[in-house]
Amino acid sequence: MSLLKATLTNSASRVFGKVASKKFPSLIQLGINKLYTSVTGVDLSMFHPHGHYETLNALFTRELRFKRDISKDPKSIISPADSLISALGEIEASDALQIKGFAYNIRELLTKHISNTQIEKMIGGQFINFYLSPMDYHRYHVPMDMKVLKAVHVPGLLYPVNFTYLKKVPSLFVKNERVILECQDVNEKLFYVILVGALNVGKMTLSFDARIETNIDASEIKVYEYEETYLKKGEELGMFMMGSTIVMLFERDYIDLLEEKLGKSVRFGDVIASKH
Repeated sequence: MSLLKATLTNSASRVFGKVASKKFPSLIQLGINKLYTSVTGVDLSMFHPHGHYETLNALFTRELRFKRDISKDPKSIISPADSLISALGEIEASDALQIKGFAYNIRELLTKHISNTQIEKMIGGQFINFYLSPMDYHRYHVPMDMKVLKAVHVPGLLYPVNFTYLKKVPSLFVKNERVILECQDVNEKLFYVILVGALNVGKMTLSFDARIETNIDASEIKVYEYEETYLKKGEELGMFMMGSTIVMLFERDYIDLLEEKLGKSVRFGDVIASKH
């Protein structure tokens, strides 16, 4: 995909977002909803039925009807979303994997708005990438009890984040629009949650700060700092307006990832790592 075409996807995604938010007559909307779930394979057994959703966007961002079981073990870290774990492992010389054989640099991913001191803590630490497909539940949740220190909104392109494009576009995560959350756990261990935009992701939201707006034709990085923003494990953190990717980075000597989860589908609430 050329840079021009990639730039056009931002505009196309904004248009798609407007169309997806349009309310059609109920019978037409019902047909749209059923067609979407049929084509993408969405399972609504844990959600309201097709007729509940007045727009396609409401279907994308559907809420769970039933609570998920979440580990109460304070050392456990849960998956923030229903997703596929596309890559995980150790951050080597500041590089982590998009997918096997294709790396991204975490210094570029985190930008100069994250201090070198903080970035150095990540070297030798762990990373994990969660890919949300169009069929997945699009809300994301808090992976452990945590304090949010900073949010960095980085405008960018909106390449698709499926495996085809991860293999075609070098450092795709670095090129795409993203929101970086700098966080600490209850023991002041440092980690990052990075929400990566993608084609047709008209918006990414954060439940604790409505000021952060994505895919709005912005060109400047914006930084938001927090003093007393505490979130509990399992709370809703926000939502994608369609499928995308979440990257988590952990400081060294902090966690053990469950390596058997690589290449597997997980649900929000599944344990994906444990603290030392």
